[in-house]
Amino acid sequence: MHISPAHQPLRLTDRKRQAIVDAAIAEFRAFGFEATSMDKIAATAGVSKRTVYNHFPSKDELFTHILLELWESSAALMAIPYQPGVPLREQLLTLLGQKMSLMHDGYFIDLARVAIAEAIHSPQRAQVMVERLNDKEEGVASWIRAAQADGRLLGADPMLASHLLQGQLKTFAFWPQVTLGQPPLDAATRQWVVETAVDMFLSHYG
Repeated sequence: MHISPAHQPLRLTDRKRQAIVDAAIAEFRAFGFEATSMDKIAATAGVSKRTVYNHFPSKDELFTHILLELWESSAALMAIPYQPGVPLREQLLTLLGQKMSLMHDGYFIDLARVAIAEAIHSPQRAQVMVERLNDKEEGVASWIRAAQADGRLLGADPMLASHLLQGQLKTFAFWPQVTLGQPPLDAATRQWVVETAVDMFLSHYG
C-alpha cells in the first residue's frame, strides 16, 4: 500500500509533489527537522527550490503534510464494525490483519519514523499528531466494547484490552522496524503473529 494513487499515472505536478514529500521524509529521517533545509530537500527531490515552495510554503507545512499522510493512512483502519453472530476469532483476525497490513507498508513505516523521531527531539512539534495516532487505538477498543455489551467478552477496561491486543503486533511488526531498521516480517510470520495475538486474547477475555 502506498498513500499516493497507484492505479493511475500521476500528472507531472503531482509527481514533483510526491518527489518532494519522499525527499523530505528521507532528509528528516537522516538529519532531523532542524538540520534539514528546503534547499537540501529540493536537491534530493531533483526540483528547484521555487518548486518546493510552490507546493509547500514552509518547512513546517511540509512536515505537517507528512504527519497528515501518516494520520490519514492510519485513519483508514478500523472501518469494520462488531458483528453479532459472527465468530469473534474471525472478526479479530480481520481487524488485526488490516492493522498488520498497514504496519507492513514501507511508506507508513517511513512516515512513522519521521513522526516519532521528531516527537523525541521536539515533542511540542509532533505531540498533537502523535496523540491523534494513539487515538486510533479507540477503533479496536470500540469493537471490544461492543462485544462486551453483547456478552461475548469478559468485562474489562476496553482501552487496556485494546492495547494488550495490538501491542503484540507492534512488538514484532512495528517497533523493531521503526527503531532498529529490521526488515518487515514475511507473510507466514505476519499471519502467525496475528493468529497468536488473537488466540491469546480470546483465551483470556473470551
